[in-house]
Amino acid sequence: MNTLMNVLFFGAIVLYFIGAVLQFVGSSFKKPGLTKAAWIVFLAGFAAHTVYLIVRGVVAHRLPLANQFEFATAFAWGVALIMIILNARFHADWIAVAAMPAAFLILSYAALQPREITELMPALKSAWFGFHIGSAAISYSCFILAGAAGLRWLLLARRESPDSRKLHQMDYMAYRLIAVGFLLLTVTILTGAIWAEQAWSAFWTWDPKEVWALITWIIYAVYLHLRLRQKRSGKVMAWFAIIAVPVVLFTFVGVNTLMPGLHSYG
Repeated sequence: MNTLMNVLFFGAIVLYFIGAVLQFVGSSFKKPGLTKAAWIVFLAGFAAHTVYLIVRGVVAHRLPLANQFEFATAFAWGVALIMIILNARFHADWIAVAAMPAAFLILSYAALQPREITELMPALKSAWFGFHIGSAAISYSCFILAGAAGLRWLLLARRESPDSRKLHQMDYMAYRLIAVGFLLLTVTILTGAIWAEQAWSAFWTWDPKEVWALITWIIYAVYLHLRLRQKRSGKVMAWFAIIAVPVVLFTFVGVNTLMPGLHSYG
């Protein structure tokens, strides 16, 4: 079983890498055949990635979300899933230029973490386990892709008129991704508070992970306030979506690396 899981996991990484390279070359040199091949290869990688998560969950007898390796693997899967949905629903194939490398890099980061399947810590044995960690992984994925949409907006703005339909669509897509991500991050924080009270007898412990999740939440709350209350859009909001991404990544990687705490296992 370990051999099968290794083939699926590293196969997904290789296929994601090939897909990202083909997408970049195809987009750069206007080669539709290469971009089509990129999608086929990437979808094969996503299938291997999905089967890997299912097999690991079956072997572990739990959701594969218990540590940094499993969270990163789920995070990469979320990025790939949302990218596929956006392309299928809105024909937003442009997002693949950023999302394919993002999925590859996040999964490569996961490969650097210990991959052993371990028993859940007592604090993790809760009905909130899947809700809390799963919503966090998908919310981070939404924020990453919103940053990609913001970057795309800035690139398009160089050659499109300010009232361009493409720019409007890009701006609105970033907003919708952030709105969904914000909702899921809110679920993450609320379920985490309930879970913390059950596990540690306190709704809030000022653990570094909790603090940076709150900082991330506040940043995106500001984005939504500017968008909805002050009717901001365009360049300012595109930059906001991009600049917020490093905060998400620090909450994901930096806190665990530099600020050990109660969440150091995840």
